[in-house]
Amino acid sequence: MNFISTRNASPVATLSQAIAAGLAPDGGLYVPEQLPAARELQPGANLAETAAALLQPFFAGDGLAQALPAICAEAFDSPAPLQALATANDHVLELFHGPTAAFKDFGARFLAASLSRVRAGQARPLTIVVATSGDTGAAVAAAFHNQPNLQVVVLYPDGRVSPRQAHQLGCLGGNIRALRVAGSFDDCQAMAKQALGDAELQAQVPLSSANSISLGRLLPQMSYYAHAALSHRAAHGGLLNFVIPTGNLGNAMAAIMARALGVPLGRIVLATNANRVLPDYFAGGPYQPKASVATLANAMDVGAPSNFERLRWLYAGDDAALRGAFQSFAVGDATIRDTIAARYSQFGEVFCPHTATAVHVLEQLRRSGEAAADEHWAVAATAHPAKFESVVEPLIGREVAVPPALAELLKRPAHAEPCATEYSALREKLL
Repeated sequence: MNFISTRNASPVATLSQAIAAGLAPDGGLYVPEQLPAARELQPGANLAETAAALLQPFFAGDGLAQALPAICAEAFDSPAPLQALATANDHVLELFHGPTAAFKDFGARFLAASLSRVRAGQARPLTIVVATSGDTGAAVAAAFHNQPNLQVVVLYPDGRVSPRQAHQLGCLGGNIRALRVAGSFDDCQAMAKQALGDAELQAQVPLSSANSISLGRLLPQMSYYAHAALSHRAAHGGLLNFVIPTGNLGNAMAAIMARALGVPLGRIVLATNANRVLPDYFAGGPYQPKASVATLANAMDVGAPSNFERLRWLYAGDDAALRGAFQSFAVGDATIRDTIAARYSQFGEVFCPHTATAVHVLEQLRRSGEAAADEHWAVAATAHPAKFESVVEPLIGREVAVPPALAELLKRPAHAEPCATEYSALREKLL
């Protein structure tokens, strides 16, 4: 299968070329030249086997095709269990059991496993430039740490990630370099995109991306939605609907693409924090990026969601059809706090701020009748609550146990370099 840019001004690329490049030369995002035929997947396989079966058409004819099962085995070696919540027919898909306790571990490990094979034997190392609003950078850093011929430069907004997130970003060293940028996530993302589009820089320092703009992150993230939906249908019959907390739209786009491939997913509802670009658009307003607002759910503090370009591509630029296909709701900090406290008080459930955002949206859908009582719904739990102890613990009145893998990272000393928001500052560091 070949891949094209959403902006239709770049040469057609193979899968390996698209994964290695990250961003298309015209500044667009890589998408399949055409979606493969709907896949009829069977339940009963493990997560890695489901991933390999789902992704096989995208790898057809590429040099990575034979390695796909091994890549999936490396990337999907952590569970993604679908757990029942206390409220009837509600579930949570726990995506936080990987090395850095966030859903992004799956995509980052898949990308690292793919790029390590694509870049094998290359004379110069490839530098991965990644902007993060919290969890992406840690997942990428952990996945690429000590990978030969690969380096990582992580940009994060100084003071706008949780203390434990910041520690994860700067604690690995070696081939991982963390830059704390005096600005917002949108500043970090704009600088990273400018570097990726800088042909003169690329000639001296080969670059790629590991943000959700990377095809190597997007494709594997379809797999856990497929696995959950197949397992649920086998156990209960019917479709599983999802509320997905989202910022840059990568995780939600993966679910949307999985459904387009025939995976038995029902409705997909998008939950955001106080950054209202998506809710305003789906309510009928123009798509209008704005400066991001800092919130408790910081990984979603995005004012210009990159993957909206892919979403419009999937719907052929038809805004009416796109608005008719999805709903999006914004949730403020006070409501996030109330949801965390109330769910723990009533049911003993503990959620990170991002997951709590989606839980509240599901509660709204249930109360309004938009989600019928007999429909089965799941919330994508994107991060372990222990990553946000300064928010969660005061609200529930107790400590949150730290997963062992995260505890090991927190024991390491951490260091991050300051970086100005001007692109020239990043360019100098990359050179």
